[in-house]
Amino acid sequence: MAQWLYLVHPPRERFIETITPDEAAIMSERHSPYLAELFEAGTLILAGPTWGQPLNDGVAIIEAPDEAAARAIMDADPAITSGLMTGELRQMRVAFLRGRD
Repeated sequence: MAQWLYLVHPPRERFIETITPDEAAIMSERHSPYLAELFEAGTLILAGPTWGQPLNDGVAIIEAPDEAAARAIMDADPAITSGLMTGELRQMRVAFLRGRD
């Protein structure tokens, strides 16, 4: 199974500092549960926000058999389907992972 990095790009600089209640609801009530489902299904390897300026991108590393499947997973993320965020997909290889033999 191939690994894929998808970045979730926020709509503006300093997003975490300036998030609105509606945006926070999308992130906590839709985006986070979606990632939790992917994690429980064994698709998501890791995910989380970054803190850095000018943008606070989100990072997710997933497993999918091919680019089309990985893109479908990324494109189904509510942070993206809502139009709040944009996604960027890159294939990668997890070469080192703590706790992995």
